[in-house]
Amino acid sequence: MIGIFGGTFDPVHYGHLRSAIEVKEIFGLDEVRLIPSAQPPHRTSPLASAAMRLDMLRLATENQPSLFIDTRELDRQGASFMVHTLLSLKHDFPQQPLLLIIGSDAFNGLTGWHQWQQLFDYAHIIVLTRPGFIVQRLDIFFASRHTINKQELSEQSAGKLYFQPVTQLEISATKIRTMIADNRNPAYLLPDAVLTYIRQHQLYQAQTVT
Repeated sequence: MIGIFGGTFDPVHYGHLRSAIEVKEIFGLDEVRLIPSAQPPHRTSPLASAAMRLDMLRLATENQPSLFIDTRELDRQGASFMVHTLLSLKHDFPQQPLLLIIGSDAFNGLTGWHQWQQLFDYAHIIVLTRPGFIVQRLDIFFASRHTINKQELSEQSAGKLYFQPVTQLEISATKIRTMIADNRNPAYLLPDAVLTYIRQHQLYQAQTVT
């Protein structure tokens, strides 16, 4: 099984990395593919360039061979719609179940995603939650796909919805960018190599934060 973890990674931080590692271990994944978005359709454009965000991802994951950086959204023209990404991945890995990893906030807005129902044609969806999270009543579409049996994710190629508690680190890229713009130190929120890169390239300075 392959985990799919998309995001702008502007910048990548320990919240992203810790979640990716935990999900890999919990589900026994072969790898987790970190897929930086080129033109995210549901939010403002990243402040750092695609090349710089990719550099930071490489620095952050250089000692984690199970975290694989996948550039297909950066290489593709137009908006970065996840349904297109999953279709492409399914073409490359037809025999592997794909697990799309998203946060609970993303799940709450999932019905606003482009062709969101088709996501389940290509992958299972894993929603990361806080420990102690209780699944509220789901509508018919989601309820019919919801499972608490982890085994079903490996036995079926796609179509299931699974809620997985993970360690919640109260870190966000927005918070890190704001700290840097305010000339505060975001050490221990992201890898040292990434922070060094940000400082060398003077990213997220006050005049660039929106």
